[in-house]
Amino acid sequence: MTRERLVRIGVLIWLAVVYTALWGNASIANLLAGLVVGVLIMVLLPLPRVPVNGTLRVLPLVELVLVTAYYAIESSLQIAWFAVRRSGAPVSGVLRVRLAIDSDLVLVLCADVLNLIPGTMVLELDRTSGVAWVHVLDVGSDDAVEKFYYTTRRLEGLLIRAFERKAQEAA
Repeated sequence: MTRERLVRIGVLIWLAVVYTALWGNASIANLLAGLVVGVLIMVLLPLPRVPVNGTLRVLPLVELVLVTAYYAIESSLQIAWFAVRRSGAPVSGVLRVRLAIDSDLVLVLCADVLNLIPGTMVLELDRTSGVAWVHVLDVGSDDAVEKFYYTTRRLEGLLIRAFERKAQEAA
């Protein structure tokens, strides 16, 4: 079976599972209806092909998952602290960060990972210049801004090492 066919089957199964979960009743009828709806979506609303360059490197991917989980937990605790402390809301702002990611797919993954971290939201990506504008909840000090840039650089490096070809060629 070709890789493309496996991906399409995986997407169809995922759509059926999401459909079933949205109904809140895991029955055979809902699963079959989800498969039908999934086929209709895939036929009537096909996604454009995204070129995939490079291969998956497992160790950086595992590190990426662990680091992302750590940052998500850390920032969740920070947001909880902001909610219960006596002083006012933190100073928030939009920061610009230039990314060295070549692949469109990895760039979107980077935006998704940043959005998973509470307190940050990617507002815009400029593919041609490799710039992302990110809303950050706490930019009240130079340390907070530096921490955001450090976190972003660390995640970007892990994404490049895990998915992009140039990291494999350099190694």
